[in-house]
Amino acid sequence: MNPIKNPALLTDLYELTMAASYWEHGMNQEAVFSLFVRHYPDKRRYFVSCGLADVLKYLKNLKFTDEDLEYLRSTGFFKSEFLSFLEHFKFQGDVHAVPEGTVFFEDEPILEVTAPLIQAQIIETFLINTINFQSMIATKAARCVHAAGDKKLVDFSFRRCQGIDAAMKVARASYMTGFIGTSNVLAGKQYGIPIYGTMAHSFVSSFKKEKEAFQAFSQTFPENSILLVDTYNSMSGTIKAAQVGEEMAEHGEQLKGIRLDSGNMTELSQKARRILDEHGLKDAMIFASGGFDEHKIQKVLSQNAKIDSFGVGTKMGVSADAPYLDMAYKIVKYNGEPVIKLSTGKVSLTSDKQVFRFSSDDGFYDHDVITLRDEQLTGGSPLLVPVVSEGQIIYESPPLSDMRACFKEAFSHLDDKYKSIHKDKPLYPVKISKKLRNLQDKTEQKYRNKEIL
Repeated sequence: MNPIKNPALLTDLYELTMAASYWEHGMNQEAVFSLFVRHYPDKRRYFVSCGLADVLKYLKNLKFTDEDLEYLRSTGFFKSEFLSFLEHFKFQGDVHAVPEGTVFFEDEPILEVTAPLIQAQIIETFLINTINFQSMIATKAARCVHAAGDKKLVDFSFRRCQGIDAAMKVARASYMTGFIGTSNVLAGKQYGIPIYGTMAHSFVSSFKKEKEAFQAFSQTFPENSILLVDTYNSMSGTIKAAQVGEEMAEHGEQLKGIRLDSGNMTELSQKARRILDEHGLKDAMIFASGGFDEHKIQKVLSQNAKIDSFGVGTKMGVSADAPYLDMAYKIVKYNGEPVIKLSTGKVSLTSDKQVFRFSSDDGFYDHDVITLRDEQLTGGSPLLVPVVSEGQIIYESPPLSDMRACFKEAFSHLDDKYKSIHKDKPLYPVKISKKLRNLQDKTEQKYRNKEIL
């Protein structure tokens, strides 16, 4: 890995050109920007927030080095006076955000920045990139976990992720939302995630006989042998694995399981279960991999597949059916005045805001209300919490294991009808407070009148 030493230039050029023009024209009063997702992707009904820890680390360390400034000077875009201004750049604003692992819904602000305009503008690209990707993956992983029910899931996505950094973030996000571990060894070390692995087809093919490969592996890992049985034929492979399991039992050892990686998973798993049971290996697990996501998991389990655990790779690691979120970071207040965007299909909610979540008597989430920041709604729990104050980090991200436990508890309060992976289920109710609605209407009218002038 080639870690990025300084993230200041992790931004789009237009963030800096806008900042230069703001600076030249004396526009650096306090602004509020809101980060949110406009619309659900197909068959999505909720999102899971993820990535805040990386945002806080970025804001804490954000500065332009001499090397950065020299590069910007070499582009010919920027005047020396503006580059001198950037020499002393430091984020000094406030941030409110929903904690990682929070379930949220379309149009709800999940992070809001209050800072001098130039500071708030320059950080836009990093914030969207970070929160968008990790929340997208956390949402996909949560859907897989829900579809799997009591079955265990392992992140197998590393080799198909879009780059090394993505693979690390996928391992973290999937573990936070309920996967039991990852095949990614570095992610295991860095994030404290349990690591899992079996064997590849190349291992089996390297031996003259399939059974010899199984015997060799079980001798090396007598307590952790999951044998890949489909290199040649899944059923004959399972029989040979069962025979090796019997040999292990004679030495007081136990075959941990087999892995299916191709074919009709329902039929093969049922046949494999019978073979293992007939050989006295009732405790040997059946692990399945190969193109799984929430849709395929739900399908095979509905067909009574005898699968105990799934390796979930490509389709989760790239969120194949919804590979991006329509996430936006929009200015909603400047110099004390509400600001709004009126583009068709992209109207934003004005001003600094809060989200209150209300629960029913049985403990399930009932509805959310988006309000102005200073509103208080009796009976609701505010979702956005202060995480940065005047440039100082005031929120300590909890350990990943705690995030995982908190997500599991919170997710249990979302009714299953909103977790459905099908399109015909209802949307979770998100309302707008009367005060925010009134301000929204006034601001829209103000800017529509401006548009005519």
